[in-house]
Amino acid sequence: MPDYEKLTRALEARGFRVSFFPTGEEAAAYLTGAIQGKTVGAGGSETLRQLGLLEALSRENTVYSHALPGADRAEAIRQAALAQVYLSSANGLAETGELINIDGRGNRVSATLARHETVYFVVGRNKIRPDFAQALDRARNIAGPRNAVRLKLSTPCAVRGDRCYDCQSPDRICRALAVLWAAPTGVGTTEVVLIDQDLGF
Repeated sequence: MPDYEKLTRALEARGFRVSFFPTGEEAAAYLTGAIQGKTVGAGGSETLRQLGLLEALSRENTVYSHALPGADRAEAIRQAALAQVYLSSANGLAETGELINIDGRGNRVSATLARHETVYFVVGRNKIRPDFAQALDRARNIAGPRNAVRLKLSTPCAVRGDRCYDCQSPDRICRALAVLWAAPTGVGTTEVVLIDQDLGF
């Protein structure tokens, strides 16, 4: 079980805003209430999909994401990077406060570092590990392979479904690593939305 008090203290000490919810439903209600009349960007995220957040936010906002049905992929990625608000999850989050994401195209990790008014990281308890090394291991050897399997790729991690092989496959999705040691300065607010529920990969 994650130590949420320790994690919250560590994140706040690093400049992140933190909110906590027992369920995904409560977190989704909070986000749809907080985000109104904005342009909203998001990358591919199983967590956001499970919460139905993009569809819910589309009622009161203009949402750009290549994960939405019928979206023009290239244009959605471009507009998402320019949005007022950006949503992502995390591949690993350490109780010591480091937040880790690994990406294939780089659109998701780069957008979380861009100049949005607010960036939200929506993180289920299964992403949390006691320290940086274990959070990075989780991102590489759990999140990466599971996403490769989900996307039906032909990488060794997808075929074997067990761990990262640091492969050179054209289908490789772990091509860029972003570690937020602290909330970026001068780029608006970065908020970590913690959910005491298993979500995403």
